[in-house]
Amino acid sequence: MNEYRILADLVRFNTVGDKENNEIINYIENYLLNLGFRTEYKTKDLVMTYGSNPGLGFLGHTDTVEYVDAFKAPFELREQDGFLYGLGACDMKGGIAAFLDAITNLDLSKLKRGINLYFTYDEERFFGGIDELNRNNISFPEYMIFGEPTNNEIFVGHKGILEYRINFEGRKAHSSTPDKGISANMNAVKFVNELDDFYNNEIRTEEVYDYEVPYTTMNLGILRGGTARNSIPAFCEIGLDFRIAKREHIERITAKVEELANRYRASIEILQKVEPFADDIEFLEAKKTTNFMTEAAEVRGAKRMILGTGPVTAHEVNEHISTESYDKLVNQYTELIERICG
Repeated sequence: MNEYRILADLVRFNTVGDKENNEIINYIENYLLNLGFRTEYKTKDLVMTYGSNPGLGFLGHTDTVEYVDAFKAPFELREQDGFLYGLGACDMKGGIAAFLDAITNLDLSKLKRGINLYFTYDEERFFGGIDELNRNNISFPEYMIFGEPTNNEIFVGHKGILEYRINFEGRKAHSSTPDKGISANMNAVKFVNELDDFYNNEIRTEEVYDYEVPYTTMNLGILRGGTARNSIPAFCEIGLDFRIAKREHIERITAKVEELANRYRASIEILQKVEPFADDIEFLEAKKTTNFMTEAAEVRGAKRMILGTGPVTAHEVNEHISTESYDKLVNQYTELIERICG
């Protein structure tokens, strides 16, 4: 297990909900200081730099999702039958450790351009770490790698996201005298039906073949309202999720949602709004994209590559990666560093 020492060290930190954020950030900072990096920015985020005129950056989030009791020894890296088990081994401490291994094995003094490393928090919930970097105008180099699990495939884009919480206000009354009330539930149903018609006729038909699912998707994930079968409900909440394939869909969907909200006594809360992207990387033959969201969407002005370990077992019980994938990823990161900065 000594060859996976960095990953084992990272897994030991309980970073569920950023619990041991300070500890893991201090570990990474000290490790990089010993390699000749300097600290550029440190809060719950960490930004480290080597050299000057950086050409490449790597970004990894240190937090993990929660685990269930069935997860055996989540904070201990276990090797079995060619696989490495541990919370975050896949998402995405494996990517972070592989990049640290890659730069450890390189003679950094021979690089012509520098490297920036970014370590963020709160990715699994609200993207708080990357939002903080952007609020503080932290810059990014020409090329960026994001270590999310991809089973060693390089992706250069992904869909955007538009998420809503919408609350409908009615007026409570007995179901035997419906004229005295206003049904929040019925308004929500009418709202959803009209929005679904709009989506199917004007959004769903516009396909973008950069993506595996080549169109913007719509999902009604939450629908709850009312307290009794014999009462006109005064309140209803819905939760909507759109995975955006075309940037202009965000504006068109937003306008339609606002129009319908005015008609059906609803208030709107946008929970997430992120644009899709698909970058051109001149030295990559294939332009592959993925459907899942990453912090790459929040980084502007860089050519973005999403590349990490596999198999992709993120958020699963007994999360794991293969030793073969990890070793391959170290080599992939090394080659990209030498190509871009060498």
